Amino acid sequence: MKNQRIFPGIILIGFGAYFFLQQSNITVFQAYLTWPSLLMIIGVAFLFQGYGAKDYQAILPGVILTGFGLHFHVVNRLDIWPDHIGTFILIIALGFLLQYQKTRSGLFQGLLFLILASLLLFYDRVIGWFGLLETGVSAAWKFWPAIFILAGAYFLFIKKK
Repeated sequence: MKNQRIFPGIILIGFGAYFFLQQSNITVFQAYLTWPSLLMIIGVAFLFQGYGAKDYQAILPGVILTGFGLHFHVVNRLDIWPDHIGTFILIIALGFLLQYQKTRSGLFQGLLFLILASLLLFYDRVIGWFGLLETGVSAAWKFWPAIFILAGAYFLFIKKK
């Protein structure tokens, strides 16, 4: 039986601490009292619900919200942190893979998002590896959205179990 008290408990404690720190004007915490912190509080509540109450469907939104909140905190503070759409797709892939670890569903989606994130984050390096094939790859690169559309249509209309 799933414990439904964990999620609202963490939300209330997290938001209460957030607003208390905001009202107390402690300068050390002021840089972190922004909207990404609220995303992280909600994400952590989902993660506690997912792992603590064994409500494993809460893992995916927990990872996404916590990851996005962390990204928005870190992106302007660390030079090595990429500010790229691939980062968001990587966070979603991590969520699917962590959910798969507990539910045994979502592996295909997790791997698909992981491959897409890798291609997006390391596009310049991948194209550089092709070297002499660069002109052929750049011509084919124009048509890669069509491959996604065809693969999606295959899964929707052709593949049946």
